[in-house]
Order: sequence, then C-alpha cells, then structure tokens
Amino acid sequence: MTQSRSHPFLPAAAVLGSITSLCIGTSFAKKLFPLVGAEGTSALRVGFSALVLLLFWRPWRWPLSRRDAGAVVRYGLTLGVMNLLFYMALRTIPFGIAVAIEFSGPLAVAMYASRRPIDFLWLALAITGLAMLLPLAHDATLDSTGVMFAIGAAVCWALYILFGKQAGHLHAGHSVSLGLVAASLVVVPFGVAHAGAALLDWKILAAGLGVAVVSSAIPMSLEMMALKRLPSETFGILVSLEPAVASLLGMFLLGELLHGMQWLAIGCIVMASIGSTITAKRVMPRAVEAAG
Repeated sequence: MTQSRSHPFLPAAAVLGSITSLCIGTSFAKKLFPLVGAEGTSALRVGFSALVLLLFWRPWRWPLSRRDAGAVVRYGLTLGVMNLLFYMALRTIPFGIAVAIEFSGPLAVAMYASRRPIDFLWLALAITGLAMLLPLAHDATLDSTGVMFAIGAAVCWALYILFGKQAGHLHAGHSVSLGLVAASLVVVPFGVAHAGAALLDWKILAAGLGVAVVSSAIPMSLEMMALKRLPSETFGILVSLEPAVASLLGMFLLGELLHGMQWLAIGCIVMASIGSTITAKRVMPRAVEAAG
C-alpha cells in the first residue's frame, strides 16, 4: 500500500490508458459500421469480449448462488442494451458528444446518492451542458434519433451501476465475464439479424476481435488494476475525462470536428462529473463503471 501511495503516477496512467484504449477501440469500431452496421459491430465487440474474458477468468471455478446469478444476469443484460444503444447512437452523432450524453447516467446516480447543496451546482452544469448539446428548438445540428439512442444508453448506464452494486461482492473477473455472456445474449442476435453472413468473413471477425480486445479487455484490466491502488475519488476524476478524450480522438481518428458551443457543452459535463466526484459522500461504496 505504501508503495502504491508513493508512486501514484502508475495507477493514474493505467486509468488514462484505459480511457484511451476504450476510445481508440470504439473509434475503430465505428469504421466497421459500413460493413456490418452498428448492430453487427456491437455483436462482435460484446461477443468476443465475453469469449476472451471467459477464457481468461474461467468463472466456472467459483460458486454462484441463485440470488447472485440473478444479479449478474440483470447487470449483464443492461450492459448489453447499453452497448447496443450506444453504438446505434454513434451512427449519426459524433463520438465525443455521444459519450458526453451517456455520462449523464452515472452522473445522475452520483448526484442522487449524495443530494447535498453543492450538488445543485454540478446538476446545473450538467443540465447546461446537455441543453447545449441536445437538438432543441432552432438548433438541429445533431440528429434527434442518435441523441435519443445516447439518452437510452445513459439510462442503461445508470441501471448498470445499480445492478453492478448488487453483484459487487463477487470477484470482478467472475461478475464481469458472466455479465458479458448475458450481454451477448442481447446483442449478438441483433447483430446476426442485421449483418447475417457478413459476420463470418474472417477479416471482419479479426477486426471484431481487435475491437473487443482494445475497447473491452484492455480497459477493464487496467481499470481493475488502478482501482486497487487509487482512492475512489481520484479514479472518478480521471474517468470523468472520458468525454473530452473521446472528442479529441474522434477528431483525429474519425474527422469529427466539433464547434465551439459543443466543446463548451462537453466541458460543462466533464466539470460536473469531476465536481460531483470530489464532493461525493465518502461513505458511498466503490463501484466499477465499465463504460460502453
């Protein structure tokens, strides 16, 4: 413990590496949309992630009660719907904006758990950021269908956190690997129905495996390592940078250029998330939040 406290750079770098890997993998996944669609890409990502983590963690080694199995299934099904909705959102709105909107889910959970006067400031920042992003009234710069998919993903992320806490006493490798199996039961049928035989092309399969490793296996492993060595507040602050990182990588890797108002909106949501993390009640339990 002393060593990890004296060298905080490594776990912090692990969190930033996790975010970067997730965003790079998702940016690469978006390039598969013209070949197998958002549904097919999501199926490849979730399906291969489940397979990789099953082989790595071998969850059958641990006993699982019926109550815990129910919690894992709820957690996994929500994770699957969240991933599918998020990828559907990416079809028509920029990556960074989709992440910013999706972040309203965990932010709402954090604010509801605390509900102190200072949280009204973070709530106002978050609402301001979302209002600047959403296609309301005269502003039609964002596709409304894509925005609705992103909002749906945000709701699922909030439920994912709540269901994940119900299985929080299980080993992370146990719950995550089984949860991804449940998630694949939701996502893979949609992908097969949409893309069909295209999913069997070896080049597509190889690309899907790469997406799964870079956007799921590597980020989850780095996050698990960092959570053991970082205070939950520090971890939350670093994770709050994800919308900004996604926006930057979306610009460089996908050519998604955002205008000034959109950058300001994302900044408001990032600051709301950081502020909520800093002022959250310290009695709140830790939770691993694997984003889509």
